[in-house]
Amino acid sequence: MLFKRKILNRSEERKIVSAIKNAEKNTSGEIRVHVETECEGGDPIARAIFIFNAIGMFNTAQRNGVLIYVSLKSRMFAIIGDVGINNVIPENFWDSIKEKMKKNFISGEIVGGIETAVLETGELLKEKFPYQTDDVNEQPDEISYGK
Repeated sequence: MLFKRKILNRSEERKIVSAIKNAEKNTSGEIRVHVETECEGGDPIARAIFIFNAIGMFNTAQRNGVLIYVSLKSRMFAIIGDVGINNVIPENFWDSIKEKMKKNFISGEIVGGIETAVLETGELLKEKFPYQTDDVNEQPDEISYGK
C-alpha cells in the first residue's frame, strides 16, 4: 500500500526531486524514488518489484523506467529497471551504483546516497535512451512513500 505520509523532510525531498529533474534532462528515461521505513516481506528486490508495478513504472513507451527503493528502518535498498533498460545494460550494472549508495548510507548520508544513485542512473539513461525533442515526462518526479 502506498501512502502520502512523508518520511523525509522538505529540504531532503527537494534535493532528491532536484536530482531526478536534473538526471532526466538529457534522457527519455524515467527515474522514480520510493522511500519507506519498513521493507514489507524483508526482501528489498521483491518489494521494489511490487512498488514498481503498484506505481505504474511499466507505463513508459520505451519501458525505460528505473525505481530506486529505500527502506530506512530496515536498512535495505534496491535498484530495478524495466525490461527496455535491462535489455541494454550489463547484468551487474546496478551493483556499482548500489556500492556507492551503501558507502553514503554507512556514513549517514542517506539523501546523498539517493542523489548519487539518481544522477548515475541518469547518466546511463542518457547514453542508452537520449533525450528526444518530442519527449514527454511519463512519470511524476516526486518521491513516493510507503509505511
